[in-house]
Parts: sequence; structure tokens; C-alpha cells
Amino acid sequence: MCLAIPVKIIEIDGTMGTVEFGGVKKDIALQLVPDAKVGDYVLLHAGFAIQKLDIKEAQETIRLLEEISAVSG
Repeated sequence: MCLAIPVKIIEIDGTMGTVEFGGVKKDIALQLVPDAKVGDYVLLHAGFAIQKLDIKEAQETIRLLEEISAVSG
């Protein structure tokens, strides 16, 4: 089973980007989404952005993940 999470791109340097999720920043590879821009949401899997997301879809998914975390934590 694979899991990808939505993250927001906050910085781009060539084919690498810095993203943020829940206050955590991580450097990721952007080669699979070459049209990604700062401010875009992407699905992150194994250190790679694999797909751009619509902002509403990304925010709803993040909200649901936070809700699940609050219930199980």
C-alpha cells in the first residue's frame, strides 16, 4: 500500500523544492511535476512530488488528516 500526503511548496531551487506540512519542512524532488510553482500543493510520496493538487482538495485532505490525528492521538 502506498501513501501520499498533500504538502505546500514554499521554495523551489531547480528540480528540488521545500515543502511544509504541519509545521515540518522537508526538501523533496520535483522532477515528476516540472510545472509546479511556489504556493502549489502536491502529493508527496517517498521524497517525490508525484502530482499537483487543487487547493481545495489539498486543504480538505489536510483537514481530514489532522482530524484523524486528533482522534487517535
